[in-house]
Amino acid sequence: MLGKSLIKMASSYEEVDLDDLQDCSHYLRKCCLVAPCCKKFFICRLCHDISESHTLDRYSVEEIVCIQCKLKQAVTDRCINCHIKFGHYACLVCRMFDDRDKKQFHCDKCRICRIGGEENFFHCPKCDMCLAIGIKESHKCIEKISRSDCPVCLEDMHTSRTPLLVPSCGHMIHEGCYSAMRKTGAITCPICCKSYDDAAMVWKRLDEIVGATPLDDKYKDIKMKILCRDCHKESEAQFHIVGIKCGECGSYNTCQS
Repeated sequence: MLGKSLIKMASSYEEVDLDDLQDCSHYLRKCCLVAPCCKKFFICRLCHDISESHTLDRYSVEEIVCIQCKLKQAVTDRCINCHIKFGHYACLVCRMFDDRDKKQFHCDKCRICRIGGEENFFHCPKCDMCLAIGIKESHKCIEKISRSDCPVCLEDMHTSRTPLLVPSCGHMIHEGCYSAMRKTGAITCPICCKSYDDAAMVWKRLDEIVGATPLDDKYKDIKMKILCRDCHKESEAQFHIVGIKCGECGSYNTCQS
């Protein structure tokens, strides 16, 4: 019965023309996807999204085409005709195939494939994302934070193919976006305004500048009530034109309360 059903299934499949198929810079694989939205052939969903004005739902793909024998067939990890494997790594849930070893693994809770080795990550149910095992005990959980967009480029972070940074405030950001932002002099989270973890070097430099910038006598007795955006404590501090330092944590990330 099984053999007959396979023969019947295969007989309805067709050989297609792939002359117009464009090369893919994202993955190395031996099959292409049949996009159900526009009925076109693409090596991967990213190639589709770059070429078309709409996005491809990876889970909606029901057919693929073997690049070697050009046979259109249901989603599988090996061609039913020439038996070639479509990728060293294959995930039929995500329609993901890749001949490059990136230590890929599928997370059922994330519902996508990730790279870097499953043993190096844990899934945080509150953040709703796989995070590096090294920050399992130290990271700050924010409900479904991965489902939000990067605060700089406004692109999705849950399915991002670029590395993410998880600062102490918990608001994720693309590493590249963080680096670009820091080059402009920004040192605080665009969402909560808390200073990033490496801001201590900036405070040390400001201490030196304040020490080298004496105030005129008319400013020396001015005190201000301030709120620190880092430790969230109110205090009274000495006014200075360079910056006003929090007496609790030493941060200059303060505002008048």
